[in-house]
Amino acid sequence: MQRRGEIGKPVKRRRTSRPKAGKPRTVSVSNADLHKQLSRRSRELQETLEQQAATSEVLQVISSTAGELEPVFDALLRNATRLCEATFGNLFLREGPTFRAVAVHGKQEYVVYYRRDPVVDLRDNPGIPLGRAVKDKLVIHTPDLRTDQSYIAKNNRIVRLVEVAGARSFLLVPMLKEGELIGAIVLYRQEVRPFSDKQVDLVKNFAAQAVIAIENTRLLNELKQSLEQQTATSEVLRVISSSATDLRPVFETIAHNSVHLCRATYGVVYRFDGEMVSFVAHHNLEQAGIDAMHQMFPMRPNTGSLVGRTILERGVVHIADVAAEPNDTYAAIHEVLGIRTFLAVPMLRDGNPIGAVALFRREVGLFSDRQVDLVRAFADQAVIAIENARLLNDLNKLNQQLERRVADQVSEIERMSRLRRFLPPQVADLIVASGTEKRLESHRREITALFCDLRGFTGFSERSDPEDVISLLRDYHAAVGEIIVKYSGTLEHYAGDGVMVFFNDPIPVPNPALQAVQTALEMRSAIELLTEKWRRLGHELGFGVGIAHGFATLGIIGFEGRFDYAAIGTVSNVASRLCDEAKPGQILISPRVLMAVEDVVSVEPVGEFKLKGISLPLAAYNVLSVVSLKI
Repeated sequence: MQRRGEIGKPVKRRRTSRPKAGKPRTVSVSNADLHKQLSRRSRELQETLEQQAATSEVLQVISSTAGELEPVFDALLRNATRLCEATFGNLFLREGPTFRAVAVHGKQEYVVYYRRDPVVDLRDNPGIPLGRAVKDKLVIHTPDLRTDQSYIAKNNRIVRLVEVAGARSFLLVPMLKEGELIGAIVLYRQEVRPFSDKQVDLVKNFAAQAVIAIENTRLLNELKQSLEQQTATSEVLRVISSSATDLRPVFETIAHNSVHLCRATYGVVYRFDGEMVSFVAHHNLEQAGIDAMHQMFPMRPNTGSLVGRTILERGVVHIADVAAEPNDTYAAIHEVLGIRTFLAVPMLRDGNPIGAVALFRREVGLFSDRQVDLVRAFADQAVIAIENARLLNDLNKLNQQLERRVADQVSEIERMSRLRRFLPPQVADLIVASGTEKRLESHRREITALFCDLRGFTGFSERSDPEDVISLLRDYHAAVGEIIVKYSGTLEHYAGDGVMVFFNDPIPVPNPALQAVQTALEMRSAIELLTEKWRRLGHELGFGVGIAHGFATLGIIGFEGRFDYAAIGTVSNVASRLCDEAKPGQILISPRVLMAVEDVVSVEPVGEFKLKGISLPLAAYNVLSVVSLKI
């Protein structure tokens, strides 16, 4: 090995340059990638948290403004525009050949424009995206409206959007109900920047929520109309509102009011789950009739049963005298019940039977059309009650899932913040990436330890104001801290001007000794600039480094709320003692470190030292510069 410099001879210092090639650069890039991954994960967590919070807000608005669509539409569009980083947007509802802007978000002049002229007539604006959405019912995503066919065709409305409002990137998400377009959410950006797939999916979710809100409102409006026409249904509605998830009181109230208002002998409510018809509620049945119903139900629907016919035919079954029915399979039970006139109205959801409301008279006499319509209204209300209970259960489940997800996200963020506050960045990043704190457990590993401090700092701190001391330490720590992170060092602790760093744990590196030496060389160059600045201020300070290589026991030490990740062993002591022996500007390394870097750096021997706590004298070498990174 060729060594440059001898004791007693002047040594020409080589200017340290940043490494150009070799494995250390790969390690640095890997560490940067790790930081990028953590930053990306933090952003994704934050985005997910924001999206879930926005969804929760919309659901709360839907639940708290039943029957009012304006606040729901405003909340949906506001959150969609914000989370998708759009400049402005609209929520349109379809009205035949026209679309009406029922919510507008953006600059004041844009909002005023659509409030003044909210209707878009497809007959006057052929070829615009809303018209294509009616036909195709698909998402329309145009990176630049200037390339859209409706702009090229000089459609006045699109031209105004582009030329006056400055719209460029465009997104339209259709609101579909049972395959039919009922509206659309439209977002614009004033720059050419396409929306991401994640943002498109988010708007799809908002569009689905808008459809649910519209459907809920439609059902509630139909219910209100029924209340205006049939005051007797108010009791049913009160029971529905007070028994959101318990449907039995609703069914019993329907049976009671149907019997009372239609002058029937008794009434029964049935549920159908797609396979079996069940007897769920009644009014005025005597015990013999109840026993007969339990004997007959549950049953598979068949044409031999009057209720079965209602379910299978999905229509009203109205019989003046069941005694005259030729194919009455259950004639004996009907005789026990004393049935003569029978009326059953199916409960239909999207055309599919989910139950029936049946009325019985012991005398022959058809029910009037008004009474049939009233039972239809009660059957519809039963469907609403069933659907509301289902939606509420789904909403509760969704809210619980959202709450759990938000709690998990918040817990993860808090955990990351806590780790970053009390542990070195590499340790915190590694734990977050692996999802486990097992790496913090005590273990033994071969490491390279680096200790550095300032020469003359004690005298300086005694002569200087505390503010000056703190300012100097802040500059010093900032300079060395950035270099430590660059070379994948793990910072054990600061102790005034003393800094302990080790390499190869928790992040393994191919040549920890070389990493430590490169770190020290770059530190020395950085501190030389600072010492020159301090010298002009009248402070004579120097910088020394000690580096040793060996085995140590590593793990977390401290107490709850203040933990450190430490290396315990002789290697740390040797690095500290070598630092004590270093003169200003010297980087003293042990023989084991030299063996790992002797083909890479230029050194000079400085003799042997009797180090405190070390039984045998230790030869030390001062690192002058890097001569090659080909190892």
